[in-house]
Amino acid sequence: MTAFIALVRKDLLLFFSDRRALLVNLVLPIVIATFFGYLFGGSGKSETSRIEVALVQLDADPVSAKIAAGLKGDASLAVSEMTLEQARKEVGKGRQKAAIVIPRGFGQAAGAALFGAGEKPAIALLYDPSQQVVLAMVKGMLTQQVMQVVSAEMFNGQAGQDFTGKSMAALDQRDDPDSVALREMLGSVNKYRQRPQAASGGAKGALSTPFSTSEEQVSSGSKLEGYNGYAHSFAGMGVQFILFLGIDIGIGVLLARRSGIFNRLLAAPVSLQTVLLARAASAAVIALFLLCTIFAFAVAVLGVRISNPVGFAGVAIAFSVLTASFGLFIAAFGKTPEAARGIAVFATLIMVMLGGAWVPSFMFPAWVQSAATVVPTKWAIDGFDAMTWRGQGMDAALMAIGVQLAFGAVFGLLALWKFKREQRG
Repeated sequence: MTAFIALVRKDLLLFFSDRRALLVNLVLPIVIATFFGYLFGGSGKSETSRIEVALVQLDADPVSAKIAAGLKGDASLAVSEMTLEQARKEVGKGRQKAAIVIPRGFGQAAGAALFGAGEKPAIALLYDPSQQVVLAMVKGMLTQQVMQVVSAEMFNGQAGQDFTGKSMAALDQRDDPDSVALREMLGSVNKYRQRPQAASGGAKGALSTPFSTSEEQVSSGSKLEGYNGYAHSFAGMGVQFILFLGIDIGIGVLLARRSGIFNRLLAAPVSLQTVLLARAASAAVIALFLLCTIFAFAVAVLGVRISNPVGFAGVAIAFSVLTASFGLFIAAFGKTPEAARGIAVFATLIMVMLGGAWVPSFMFPAWVQSAATVVPTKWAIDGFDAMTWRGQGMDAALMAIGVQLAFGAVFGLLALWKFKREQRG
């Protein structure tokens, strides 16, 4: 036990004596996590940015003017009127997410098409190829404005009155069932337009969305404070950079073996198990210290709330043990420090990517989300999410702790087996 404590103390003193390296290990994850957290929602209190959209108005009809006014009044859009050439250039350079081109004659053609009495006019949408999601949003907002304005005009406006008169006169010359039915419908619309409320400027008669929505955030916590993107980003970046620390630990053992220091330790009256366990213990302590310091910054500066401190501590300790055993695994199976570093960095980046450290895992395809369940980083990040903004209980913490400890045991046992095999050889 004396030798074990001395080895652990030596590793800790060496790590904390290099203040520049310590500062880098703390600053890098904090800076990158802050950036990603802000990018994916921050504390949830900031306003959503408006979508920049160009509007090309080629139609002078009052209907098209009202559609343009409705788009400009939408709180989700930042509309700029341009010529067609300007709009193409701005969308092509990525300065505008999309462009709406209202063609000539759209107002009159849309009114006729509403009752199936003409061809549907086409509104061209120019969009940045990287903005597929924005395109769907713009199409939905445009549909709402067009339906509302065109229906109001056809039921109460002058254009609708002119269209009804012309259409009914034309339908009088036809006697097929569809024409008779359409004439009856237009006659009903005409009666609706001439009602007393319309004459006095009352109800507009426009078609509108037949429902409204109400939003409510739901989490497992008893006190809901809303989603905090910083909590997830600090979990992801903390996991990533601390696993990099595990790589450094493994590379350090390989360098010690190359220089002969490791063999001299084994030549002393100290067992292989003691040397490896001391190295793992010091690595776990360092990892736990860094992780807690990183989250302390998130709590103090960015408003991250740890809803279950006991569960958070358990997940953090389990991940620290996982990091230490991962470092020993690299040391055991790495042939040279140079080769081991490249392979270990690649494996770590794949694990943190699948675990959802860079972007939330719900953005992945379904098969990738399923494959991520066999990656330990997925359980670590989900565990930290559960103990922070999700506000889940100890059942979620115990699951994350158990899976991480299981992976840590596998890494540790494989490393011990490999070291003993090489020692016997």
